[in-house]
Amino acid sequence: MTAVDSPKANLSAETPPTRRPWGTWALALVIGFLCVTPFILVIVISFGQKIDGAGWAWDFTFANYQRFFIGALWPEEVTLLHLQRLYYALYYAVIASVLAVLTAFPFTYLLTRQSRRAQSIWLVFILASLSLSEVFIVMGWDVLLSNRSGLPMLFEVSGATDWLKETGWFEVLREWGLANPRNVKFKTSEFATVLTMSYLVWPYAVILLYPALSRLDPSLTEAARTMGAGPARVMSSVILPTVKLPLIGAVLLLFVFLLGSYVTVVVFAEPAKQTTAVAVYESVRGSTLDAPFGAAQAVILLVTAAAFLALAQYLTKRSEIR
Repeated sequence: MTAVDSPKANLSAETPPTRRPWGTWALALVIGFLCVTPFILVIVISFGQKIDGAGWAWDFTFANYQRFFIGALWPEEVTLLHLQRLYYALYYAVIASVLAVLTAFPFTYLLTRQSRRAQSIWLVFILASLSLSEVFIVMGWDVLLSNRSGLPMLFEVSGATDWLKETGWFEVLREWGLANPRNVKFKTSEFATVLTMSYLVWPYAVILLYPALSRLDPSLTEAARTMGAGPARVMSSVILPTVKLPLIGAVLLLFVFLLGSYVTVVVFAEPAKQTTAVAVYESVRGSTLDAPFGAAQAVILLVTAAAFLALAQYLTKRSEIR
């Protein structure tokens, strides 16, 4: 072997052999199977048929979807009960997600203006709060809003209830469903449901908004203030346009997350104002054991969430073009 050939030989010896990516493909197939199979099963089961006293059987019928939109007794009678539950699912999710982002935005903005040490402490605290389950959080709010041991009792003991009655606000609260003839009440009500759902996703809103607000260039706001813009003008013309997309994205993610909220709705919502997620559980695990109808409701809820996401993306692109 010559001196010229030896470096080539060493180079070829050091080059590792090319490995076939069988492991990567296998991992991708396993992950795809675990993610896609449940969706396919739910869609297929939604076309099944309920058998009285004997569970359900595989079939291909649209009776479950017909029952959801116009009721099981159509054409003799039209029932919109399940559409009403879908409406309340959207109603709670939209208001709670927007409320969470609106309250998390100023907090996160002020947090990014603190020192690195203060930011780290707050972020660790917020991340730690994410470990709390929905059941634990709802239990805490249940005690806080309880008529006998929570805020209503505090209103009565402190005399705030009498003041509300004297000023006429008590009758307004009764019209809103937040008071009974004797005292204020928060269970069960839309107010308690939305408030608890908003609190449930508030830490997620902070985490989602923090990267965009932390990268905001302080020189932009300083330049606007130098040119005579007030705080409100700076917020509306400089900060909000810069973080518009993260704000919309946070609202959408929280909205999709809250569509499936179950424990909060069961505890705080009135029976007539419960959501599709509760109806799905009642159909699959309740007394009816109607898995096909529960699967059909789950598919409709999934399609509704996807439609709202697509609509929001379309509107966002149109606003960017303009």
